[in-house]
Amino acid sequence: MPGLSRRGAVAAALAPALLAALASCASSPSAPAGSGPARTLRVGDQKGGAAQALLDASGQGKGLPYTISWASFTSGPPMLEAIGAGSVDIGAVGNTPPVFAGSAHRPVKVVGALRSSEAGDAVLLPKGSALADVSSLKGRTIAVAQGSSAHNTLVTLLLKAGLSPADVHLSYLQPPDALAAFTSGKVDAWAVWDPYTAIAEKAGGHILATGEQVSAGLAFQVASDSALGDPARSGLVGDYLRRVGAAWRWAASHQEQWAQAWSGEAGIPYDVALASVRRTQSTSFEVALDDDAVRSEQQIVETFAGQKLIPASFAFADFTDRRYNAGLPPSTSRTAPAN
Repeated sequence: MPGLSRRGAVAAALAPALLAALASCASSPSAPAGSGPARTLRVGDQKGGAAQALLDASGQGKGLPYTISWASFTSGPPMLEAIGAGSVDIGAVGNTPPVFAGSAHRPVKVVGALRSSEAGDAVLLPKGSALADVSSLKGRTIAVAQGSSAHNTLVTLLLKAGLSPADVHLSYLQPPDALAAFTSGKVDAWAVWDPYTAIAEKAGGHILATGEQVSAGLAFQVASDSALGDPARSGLVGDYLRRVGAAWRWAASHQEQWAQAWSGEAGIPYDVALASVRRTQSTSFEVALDDDAVRSEQQIVETFAGQKLIPASFAFADFTDRRYNAGLPPSTSRTAPAN
C-alpha cells in the first residue's frame, strides 16, 4: 500500500512500547468478595478505558471501604467472558460486547450506562491510502476486534454505504495485533476506538469515517449474575458505579491532569492521551439504563442477527438490571450532571 514505507520509522518507535503497554491481559490476584473487612470487588479494566487510573487520578479510589482487585483486558469481549465465568465481578465495555454476551447466554447483566462522543470510534486508513469513502472498502481487508463497539460501527457504516460484511474481508484481531497489522501494511483499514485511534493517527493514519452518525454513543457497565445475587457484592457494585460516575465528571473538567495520569499508567505518549481525552473521554458521563438505551442495544441485536454475525435475535432487556438508575439523567441526555 502506498506510503507504508514512510511510516516505518514512526511505527518502529511506537509499536514496541505501545504493544507492550496495551496488550496486557494479566489478572491481578483476587480475594474472596465480601469476606469481612477485606471485602473485595473484582473489576475488569481495559487499557483504553483506564478505570483504575481514572479512580486514582480523580481521588475516587481513595478511602475505599473495600479492596478492588483489577484484571486487565485488551477489549470488551474477553472481559465479558471472564465476567460470565465468575472470575470478574464488573467491567466497562462498549455497546456491542453485551450483545455478544447476551447471544451466548452468559450469566451477566448490564447495570450502568455511559454516554460519550463517538468521534474516536473510527475506521482508519494508513498514510497514503487512496480509498476515498466507505463504499471504496469493498473487497478490502479490515482489522477489527470481533464483538467490539468498533465492530458495530464498521458494520453499520458498511450497511449505510450499501455494502454488507460479506463484501469485505474482516480480519478479527485484538487491538495490539491490529496495530501491528495496520502499521506494517497487512490490512487496508482498521476499525477501532480511542486511544488506539489517536495512536494510529500519530503513526500516520487518518480517519475515513466515525461512529458519530451511526451510533447512540453509549457504553455499559456489566456485572456477573453471581455478584448481583450476593447482597454484599451488589452493594459494592453500587458504590463502585457511583465513584466511577464522579470520576468521569472530574475528568471532563481536568483534561490535562487526567491525560497526564492516564499516559503514565497506560504507557502511551502524553499527546496521544490528551487527544483521546479531548475527543472522547472529556464527553463521558453516566446516564440511566432506560428504555431508550435498551432499544438502542436491541437495534444492534437485530442488525447483527440479520447479518448472521450472531446466531439469532434475543430480547436485550433480559440482560439488564436497572437497580442502580436512581438520580441519573436519561440516556438521551446530551448534558452531563453537575458534580
